[in-house]
Amino acid sequence: MAKSLPHAGQIQCIVTDIEGTTTAISFVHDVLFPYARERLPEFLRQHAEEDAVSEQLAATAAEAGLVAGSLDALTQVLLRWIDEDRKATPLKVLQGMVWKQGYADGQLKGHIYPDAAAKLRAWHGQGKRLYVYSSGSVAAQKLLFGYTTEGDLTPLFDGYFDTRVGHKSSVDSYRAILRQLPASAAATGLLSDVGAELDAARQAGMQTAWVVRDAEPDPQARHRQVGSLADVDW
Repeated sequence: MAKSLPHAGQIQCIVTDIEGTTTAISFVHDVLFPYARERLPEFLRQHAEEDAVSEQLAATAAEAGLVAGSLDALTQVLLRWIDEDRKATPLKVLQGMVWKQGYADGQLKGHIYPDAAAKLRAWHGQGKRLYVYSSGSVAAQKLLFGYTTEGDLTPLFDGYFDTRVGHKSSVDSYRAILRQLPASAAATGLLSDVGAELDAARQAGMQTAWVVRDAEPDPQARHRQVGSLADVDW
């Protein structure tokens, strides 16, 4: 049976997912991923010798189990990971580097649901601390929220977390995040469209809200389900 959300004012910190929660999944999969896939090979050819890029290429080789790999081989690994939607940290970091140029050039504009922008602004105005936790790199998160269809939203956030803190379905990841927040687990809420992530956050003691948007609510869900952020009374 669906559980009710805590009373407004009880929540002091809010951690939000991006895909399916603040941002359309289609934007990530139909815009960002193809953009990075098309431009990543040339980006790597131009910047492979730079420290920030070579560090991620070394991490790619390590994660792929390659003792040593040519740039072409590593590029193919990264492209395959994009096709698989692999949540690999070096891929996410390199994608963020490619997207940075696209946002700066005006070729990319981050999609944000209007209800999400309005609610985030309202919560910020109420003094709640806002954070992002996404499989995309912190750099990519800042770019998306910095260049959105609803304006620059980065001033609303107090911090960002990515897969370097752990996998999003792991309870240890949320415990690690909570250690960095200025509120108890019971006073911290997670917004996500993925049940496994909400389950892990609940195990860590957090409050949860399942953002279902276009999906049909499940009356047997273990988390309160909402159609948009406008329905979250935190």
